[in-house]
Amino acid sequence: MTNEKFIEQLLSLAKFTQIYCDDHHKAQPKNSSKLDIVYKGVNLDKFIKYNLCKECEHLLLYANERLQNCPHEEKPKCRKCPHICYDKNELKYIIKIMKSSGMKLGLNKLKSFFIKS
Repeated sequence: MTNEKFIEQLLSLAKFTQIYCDDHHKAQPKNSSKLDIVYKGVNLDKFIKYNLCKECEHLLLYANERLQNCPHEEKPKCRKCPHICYDKNELKYIIKIMKSSGMKLGLNKLKSFFIKS
């Protein structure tokens, strides 16, 4: 996968994780930090700031590691990949995050569309 595609994938993952954590883990203590974007051992001079609970931070770092080690040149969607590299529990959790955050993003876009009209 290209550097640009890797950055796009990681930014999307971080955004979805942040949305989920903000919605579902409001009462939990958060850790503000940043993640340097490194792909194939090269620092891409970009970073992601996040403010996540311990559980969501663990998942973001875990998913980043899996994404960095994806063996496919053209990365398929993880759910369609013939060689799923996520452990079962992490896979269930990331699916839950993507589903919940995707719905929220979609509804917010619809809401803003009607408010502008």
